[in-house]
Amino acid sequence: MQHTDPKLIHYEQVARFQGCAPDPRRIAVGPDDRVYIAAANAVTILDCNGRLISEIACAAPVRCVAVAAEGTVYVGVKDHVETFDRTGQRLATWPSSGRRTWLTGLAAGEKDVFAADSGNRCVLRYDKAGKLLGRIAERNKDRHLPGLVVPSPYLDVKLAPDGLLRINNTGRHRVEAYTVDGDLEFFWGRPSAGIEGFCGCCNPVGLALLPDGRHVTCEKGLPRVKVYSPKGGFESVVAGTETFYENAKTGALKTRSDGLVGGLDAAVDSQQRIYILDLVANDVRIMQRKA
Repeated sequence: MQHTDPKLIHYEQVARFQGCAPDPRRIAVGPDDRVYIAAANAVTILDCNGRLISEIACAAPVRCVAVAAEGTVYVGVKDHVETFDRTGQRLATWPSSGRRTWLTGLAAGEKDVFAADSGNRCVLRYDKAGKLLGRIAERNKDRHLPGLVVPSPYLDVKLAPDGLLRINNTGRHRVEAYTVDGDLEFFWGRPSAGIEGFCGCCNPVGLALLPDGRHVTCEKGLPRVKVYSPKGGFESVVAGTETFYENAKTGALKTRSDGLVGGLDAAVDSQQRIYILDLVANDVRIMQRKA
């Protein structure tokens, strides 16, 4: 088990609670600091102490979730998006974007919704009515886009305060920043087992953003959560591999029909606390920056 230099760990655990449904995949925190977990065939909605508030049931496994500023809940159910109001009432079911679509990450903006499609190795851009507007990060020589390398279904997307999307190009061990129209603005990250890099075949597997644009990254294999500057400079560790013993030990042995093997996901609340979802232990740790 790898141990992290304590001087690099700038966060401490202030709470921990178990998930309410099996097979967790993604976590989000809504504008009211409610916690939304995509797990099994539902989205479970919890308060910040882990108490179950309600559940949004779906007919198939839920793979990702995002919550808009006004409270609309966007749910990725393999090949399509379903929308719900803040009370859990269904609003719409959007059509599938096509063959091989495998949604594994969502981000909701003021006018658009972005869905990370691991199957087709791109991010889908929708308007709020579910109309497909375009595909982002596909390989395109004319636009100097190398394309996404996605060995396993962990593609994620977030909308940063600077208005650019952040997409984890897992096979290239980096995070890429795109305009909503699909122009690649910059990227950062490199393969390394060292704490400042990303190791294994495909990392980082999850992204979250702090209000000032700093990145929170999650890894599998060596499960760990770190913070990077808005431009990608390593800053600190939120939780090291030693925090996720079962994840590190069983990640290589656990298999699931959706291809997810171990790993972590994260979200940030209004107090800038970081919620870490452990896909193996099925629990959530709330991490707060040390005083």
